[in-house]
This record gives sequence, structure tokens and C-alpha cells, in this order.
Amino acid sequence: MTKRKTSVIGFPRIGKKRELKFASESFFKGDISEGELRQVAADLRRYGWKKQKDAGITFIPSNDFSFYDNVLDTAFIFGVVPARYRNLGLGRIETYFAASHGYQGKKGDVKALPMKKWFNTNYHYIEPEIDDTTVFTVNDYIKPVEEYNEANAAGYQTVPVLTGSFTFLSLARYTGSKRAKDFAIQAAEAYAQVALKLAEAGAEWVSFAEPSLVLELNNEQRNLFKAIYSDLISRIRKESGLKILLQTYFGDIREAYADVIELGFDGIGLDFIEGRKTLELIQGRFPKNVLLFAGIVNGKNIWRANYTDKLELLKEIEKVVPADNIVIGTSCSLLHVPYTVGSEEKLSEEILRHFAFAEEKLTELSDIANGNGLQENKALFAKPRTKGNSEVRQNVNQLSTADFERRPSRSERRKIQEGILNLPAFPTTTIGSFPQTAEVRAKRAALKKGTITREEYVEYNQKKITECIRLQEQLGFDVLVHGEFERNDMVEYFGSKLDGYVFTQNAWVQSYGTRCVKPPVVWSDVSRKSPITVEWSVYAQSLTDKPVKGMLTGPVTILNWSFPREDVSLKEQALQIALAIRDEVLDLERGGIKIIQVDEAALREKLPLRKSAWHSEYLDWAIPAFRLVHSGVKPETQIHTHMCYSEFSDIVKDIDNMDADVITFEASRSDLKLLDALKAANFETQVGPGVYDIHSPRVPSVNEIVDTLHKIVAKIPSANVWVNPDCGLKTRGEQETVESLKNLVAAAAILRKEE
Repeated sequence: MTKRKTSVIGFPRIGKKRELKFASESFFKGDISEGELRQVAADLRRYGWKKQKDAGITFIPSNDFSFYDNVLDTAFIFGVVPARYRNLGLGRIETYFAASHGYQGKKGDVKALPMKKWFNTNYHYIEPEIDDTTVFTVNDYIKPVEEYNEANAAGYQTVPVLTGSFTFLSLARYTGSKRAKDFAIQAAEAYAQVALKLAEAGAEWVSFAEPSLVLELNNEQRNLFKAIYSDLISRIRKESGLKILLQTYFGDIREAYADVIELGFDGIGLDFIEGRKTLELIQGRFPKNVLLFAGIVNGKNIWRANYTDKLELLKEIEKVVPADNIVIGTSCSLLHVPYTVGSEEKLSEEILRHFAFAEEKLTELSDIANGNGLQENKALFAKPRTKGNSEVRQNVNQLSTADFERRPSRSERRKIQEGILNLPAFPTTTIGSFPQTAEVRAKRAALKKGTITREEYVEYNQKKITECIRLQEQLGFDVLVHGEFERNDMVEYFGSKLDGYVFTQNAWVQSYGTRCVKPPVVWSDVSRKSPITVEWSVYAQSLTDKPVKGMLTGPVTILNWSFPREDVSLKEQALQIALAIRDEVLDLERGGIKIIQVDEAALREKLPLRKSAWHSEYLDWAIPAFRLVHSGVKPETQIHTHMCYSEFSDIVKDIDNMDADVITFEASRSDLKLLDALKAANFETQVGPGVYDIHSPRVPSVNEIVDTLHKIVAKIPSANVWVNPDCGLKTRGEQETVESLKNLVAAAAILRKEE
């Protein structure tokens, strides 16, 4: 067998023990210096390069590291930084963090740039902002050059990776009259300057990541792409021998493929996992003497690769592309999976042998390239991994149309609920969680370790719930929450109470900035063991005459924020989870809970990137899965849901069809753009667009929230408006939370007086 070349698009950067998270947070507090923070970052970069070199990876990336987000890095590399951040007069890294999560201090008060979901993943990127005065420039500190030099000095020859200019311009928010096409040439020139600096430093390749090419592109977008790269490639070719890799992922590039193969790239990276048409595209034609970086190892899920299937795929590829011109790689960056199975000490070997995290995927690439481990791998896939639960599957198969429909209509339910709840205009509430202190986390850990009893833990949590209820009453909130002190994570917590899930110890994945999540794994058929939240919600309701929301995570979000099975359809998994959460909803209702919130924060996340597949491949089961959860409740029970950090404007009708009574949205970091879509769609559901950003430590003023509410009621009937933060408060400090919520309630009171 010919030894094949291998590549990795990107490697995890948070650290096996979340070293970057803790160092960054210490830096924010002033507990460590910038130099100490940078040393942690350097150690993490070297760790990744060494692991890849030791695994024999041919093309190792650099500049895939980021303190917060690679798109934001790109904005800073090219000087695309709004003046309000530059004018703070902070140092480079402080300015960077001000743009990523806001700043409130002696130098000024600025909100963070908007945060959006990165294509169909749970990673979030910072949305660049471009106005008519923006000029793409290259300053003295060129991050990709610095990190290439750092790797080179440590003995690692790397391929510097940059977010491509087409994707960067496509994702940016434009605040003036100019649009992407107006910046194409200057962007290409600036990118060329960086590429030439890399060539001077000794780089042999540069990789431009262009995931936006997998979207459904129109002629204007294709022309923008061609304009950028015709100029960029020409400039690089004229002045250096640097080889250029165009890297795509998250799907196929069917509209742009003809353009890509004509532009003269030295390497083209294509996704053979999510790219349904990719094999068909290259069978039509692939340019000679160009390397195909074939993404055949799944970079987004944690299951072992089936080597037999991968080798069969390679045989098909080799019918078109010579083996010497094929580079075996990951389908996308390994940023989306944990570091290593080696960090797991509690799961059995029988389970762990089915997993491949980032470091194990390096081994898989090497095995496939060199023909190693074939028999062992074949034996792994020779028998079913799990027997499953036939009763659960039968329950799903027996579902009928009536199970997905709630009666009576939403308008009739509203009249009934208004009579029972008797809420004021602009009712105030929070999304669910309250700040979790070190003590809260320590108590949860102590219960897990067995150093405190269940009775002691319940007593402590009841104390925290009582404090939370009293605080909300004192602040004047209308609909209360119990604070969720028992929960480590909105998905992991529920998964831990369901049969069919397994859990890791250290399989952390970056969601955004310093926020890391530990997705549970759907191992088998899913069902509920016993009531999950009823105990806490019923206790909280016993403390007050005001309604307390029961707080649940919805089936689509639980699935989307888990590592799903690959042997069963996503639809089947979602319906299984929906039946389990439905049981919980009905138990909450029987316990006297009048308002139940079923969060679907990640509804948009797995929406196909191609609109033509939205309904047939996703919405036609995702929306019914949510409806299944609440279709059995009484008319007087008010169902809420919550969604965050995605573009919802183009699926507003589908969201309305979820048939919830109230929906809260994240909208504060996107300038309330969603409101126009809600108005245009005659959105029927009551709605609470977030009035301030909880992912920033800054405290919004009363006037700021009043101004936001004025913008909301200009687009949405005031009778339909709820007042709430844009997300849960778990990660915020207690003092800033109280100050922000006090201002929120005061703002709602002002709006009521204006009615």
C-alpha cells in the first residue's frame, strides 16, 4: 500500500484541563499578567504541534489557536476593529477582549460585538463589523507569522491557516452603505501581504479556510469569491513560491466547484463526511497536479472511524485522483471534539474503545494512511455496539398525528392563562439559571464524591432556592425561577437522568471564548428513569404565591448538544428524547407548576446549511419533536421556550409553529434585527427578546433597557412583549446580576406607566 500524506485542519486549543479558560479568567480578574497568559497559550500550541508530529501528520496547522475566536483574530490581523474599541486606549489584548465580551471601566463602556453560531456547530464566532470607513491593513504584529515562527523555532514545519477573505466578508455585519464587494480588492491585497510575509518567514503553504463556500451561493457571491481569489492568487504567484490551499468543510461546494478548480490552487480541501455531493463533484473532474485534501475522518463526532468504509471511499477517490495527490484529513477542525480518550478514567474499556477524540483521530489518520490496525478495527464493527430498548422504539413507532397537536388553539389558551396567571403588562422573568458560585459547584462535587449525604445536599439547595426566590420577589419579578443550582449544564444534567446516555469526565469542548461544555454521549435508546426536576420546582413554588417556571431542556437541544449516535437517525433519537421530556412536563403540571419552559437554545444549530434541505432533513421532525413534548398539557399550563445565538429570521414561521405560548430570544447582541422578521411574519406567540447581553460583565443602565424596549414595542404589539435577559445567568457574578436585574425591572415599570 502507498503511504499516504495526512493533514489536520485545526486542533483543540482550550487544554485538556481547560488551562486556557482558567488562565484567561485569571487574567480578566487581574490575578495573572499578560505574560503569564501568553505562556499558557504557548504551552498549549506546542502540545498540539507535538502530538500531531508524533502521529506522523504531514500537514500540521498553525494559527488555529485563538484566545477567543479565529474570526475575531482575523479582524484584528487586518485592522477591522471598530473605533469604539480602539478608542478605549487599552493594550492590544485588552482591546481584543473588549471586542469579544465588552468593557465597562475607567476607559469607557462598550458592548461586545455580536456572537453567532459557527455554521452548524455549537461553536460561536464573533461577528466582524465593517463600516464605510473600514480599511483592511496589516500592522506590525501579524499573528499567523508570529505563530508560524514560534512553531518553526520549536522544530515544527506548519501550514499557517487563516479564515478566508470570502468567508470573512460573508460573515461580517455592514453598518454603512458599502457591502462585501466594495471591500473585495483591498481584502485580497491585505491577505496577499500576510501570505507574502509568511513566505518570507519560510512557510511552504498557506491555507485559506472558506467554509462559506458550502452554502447555496448565487452568482453575485460566486463573482465575489472569484474576484477575491483571482487577485490574491495572482499577487502571491507573482512574488513568491508559496503554495495555496483552499480548505472547505461542513458540506460540499457544488455551486462554487467549477470556479474553485479553475482558479489555480495548489491544494483543495473537500469534506467527504457532510459533503453529500463531494465524491460526485470530483468524479466529474479534478485538476491534475493539484493535491486533494480529502476530509474523510469526522471532525465533529466522537465515534471511531470504520477503516473498511474509509478505504472503500479512498478507492473511489483514487479512480479520479492519483494516490500520490491525495492527502487524508479531517472533515473539519478538531476544535469540535475533546482532546483525548486517555483523560477518561471512569468509563469502561468496552465503551471507550468505540470513541475517538482529537488525539485518537490523529491515530486514525495514520492508521488509514499506513494500512495499520485494520483487523482490530474490523472486529470492533463486527457486532452491534448495544442491544437497545425495544419498548422505547415501539413507543416511537406508535406515535400518531394527535400526539403532536395541542388543543385548544393558542389564542384560546391565552385567554384561559391570562385569567389564571393575572400577570401585568410587560411581565418580567429571567431565562432560568442564576449565578453559580464556587460554593454551589463545590457542594455538587461533594455529593458526587460522597463526602456529603443526599439529605445535606437537598438542604443546601433548598437554602439556595429560598434565597433566589426571595431575591426575585425583592427585585419585583413577576414570574420566578428556582435558579438551577443543582445543574452543571443544561444538557448534561438531563442526560445524566436519562437511560441511554454515557458521560465523560474531561471531554471538554469550546463553545465560545472561555465557555466550555462537556457534551454527553447518546449511547443507546433513550428513556426517563424517574422525575428529574419536579422536586426542585415544586419546592420553589411552595415558597411564593407568584408563578415559578419549571425549567427543562428541549429534545432538539439535548440531541444537538450531545454527541449523537451514528447508527440511528437523528429523528429517531429526537423523538425518543421528546417522549422522555414529555413525561417530565406532565409530572411538573401534576405538581402544580403553571408555567413550564422547555428550552430549545440549539434549534437552529443542526439546520442544514442548504435551504433546500431545511424541511425534508430537519424541520419536519425537529418542530414536531418539540410539539410532542407539550401537546398533552392542560390549556391553563403556559409553555415557554428559549432560543439563543443564531439567526432565526428565516425560520420564524417554523418557530411560531412550535405552538409555544411564550418564546424568549437572544437579541441583544444582534441589534434586535429579529424584530423585523417577527413583525413581517405576524408572529403570534408572545415574545421576550433579550433586553441585555448576559455574556458580558457590563451592567446595562435603566435608560439603555428602556431604549431597547422602545425599539421592541415599535415592532411587536406591547401586549405580546415579555421583559427578560437574553440568556441564563449561571456564568455571571452575583453583584452584577443583581444590579442588572434591578435595572431590568425598573425599565419594565417605566414602560407600564407609558402604556
